[in-house]
Amino acid sequence: MKKTDIHLHLTLEQHPKTEQMFVSSAENMLPHLHELGIEKGILMSSGEGHSSISFGSNEECRQIAGCFPETYFWMCNLDDVSGNVLKRLKTYKKQGAVGIGELMINRRMDDPLIQEIFAAAEQLSLPVLFHMSPEVGYQYGIVDYAGLPLLEENLKKYPNLKFIGHSQPFWHEISGDAANSLSARMKWGKGKVTPGGRLSYLFDTYPNLYGDLSANSGGCAIMRDEDFGLDFLETYFDRLMFATDMVNVDMEFPLGKWLEKMYQCGKLKEETYQKIAYQNAASVFGLN
Repeated sequence: MKKTDIHLHLTLEQHPKTEQMFVSSAENMLPHLHELGIEKGILMSSGEGHSSISFGSNEECRQIAGCFPETYFWMCNLDDVSGNVLKRLKTYKKQGAVGIGELMINRRMDDPLIQEIFAAAEQLSLPVLFHMSPEVGYQYGIVDYAGLPLLEENLKKYPNLKFIGHSQPFWHEISGDAANSLSARMKWGKGKVTPGGRLSYLFDTYPNLYGDLSANSGGCAIMRDEDFGLDFLETYFDRLMFATDMVNVDMEFPLGKWLEKMYQCGKLKEETYQKIAYQNAASVFGLN
């Protein structure tokens, strides 16, 4: 069944397998995407080339999209370096970037650099897909506290900027009993969801908040409690987007088949499935 995947990490040339990381080339990934019913995919950038990550830079993502324009689109990213953010983002948008993602600079959401990025993104109408970290100095991702108070401040401050949430600390807030410890915020969700979670409040209150359903963070948040998950999808069907976070042909996350199953057995409306599977992505990112 037709899907657009808004969260992929791939390379232009196939890298050899290593014990640490196996990343597929965009070309080698095509049959796997076809098998999963994914017709289009958006590449996440690792940055501008100053970081230690050796694949998936803005330039490499741009080249992949140029080689396979029927399948791949790309988002740009920014490294944690000084310089004119607006000018840099203008360049990447002119080169074809459809958004910023995944933003993972490990600074608080109210940090001056992050604020400069948000202001420029709003001005340029570039959606921001962010990876969230629970604290500065812990792994990677922009930082917010339990309950997502900084995210709410920014949703208010930049009403015309589309924020797309991703990773465990974001989806952890789907449940009303979300614990505030670092370890709890980094776990994949499981078990029944307690109503009254912060995410429901934020989605209800701020129309510029969107959700990336990728990986086990997004997938488990929806599938952990079928009744709640289906209700969440039906309620926010116009602001949730299918994604996987795949990096190679050996990976497959269960949400895609679960969504198909729910639709085919009549538990998910056709409009809801289509919106989440591909129509929202086309609208948010202006995909052809």
